[in-house]
Amino acid sequence: MLLNALLVVALSSRSVWARKSEPSLGEGDAGLFRGSDKYDFAVEVPAAGMECFWHFAHQSGSFYLTFMVQWVTGMANNRRLFVTVSSPNGALMASVTEAVGQMNFQTEETGFYRMCLGNHKNQFGGIRVFLNFGVIYEGLEESEGETEEGETVLNSTLTGIEESVQKLQNQIFHMWRHYNFARMSKGKDHHLLLSNFNYVNWWSATQSLVILLSGYLQLRVLKRLFHTDASRPRC
Repeated sequence: MLLNALLVVALSSRSVWARKSEPSLGEGDAGLFRGSDKYDFAVEVPAAGMECFWHFAHQSGSFYLTFMVQWVTGMANNRRLFVTVSSPNGALMASVTEAVGQMNFQTEETGFYRMCLGNHKNQFGGIRVFLNFGVIYEGLEESEGETEEGETVLNSTLTGIEESVQKLQNQIFHMWRHYNFARMSKGKDHHLLLSNFNYVNWWSATQSLVILLSGYLQLRVLKRLFHTDASRPRC
């Protein structure tokens, strides 16, 4: 009985530990990571379908999502996409219905944030979407008791260098976001040019075929007008 009671207490204490939204820096076994992570790739959303992705983020971070519809397939005629971002507990953080959009919000809890792309506007055509999302943490948390009285100058210098490096990283990160958005626009224009080029080629080939076929039919009709029966006597 004593062993069972100890086991129940241990399991209950572990469950309380697992319910914590974010471990503190003082807990070395928690493995808290504070950094910026970002992803960019293209995905195709089928007709009347939905694609969802999950991204892990700590609290007190800046979550961002940028998307752009590059081209459509099939009989799709609407380039707008229904995009939603939900928190780990299922609350809706942001939603938009556009062909190009950006979302930014502060993460209030730690967990996996869900991003869903819905192609509900097109029942008979897919959409290719370029995504760029991630989380950036503006500052680093300092643990208690980090500095001592004898190392005040050294620690203040290191703190200043660390803050400068962090600001530089954030500025580079935002520059990369603007560059990535420009790359999205360039890819969209490239696919639009290819689509127009293929459209012109196929339309020109179709018109040429129609012209040749109509000329052949006209020639056949004219030949039938001047056709004579060899069995009948001539005047």
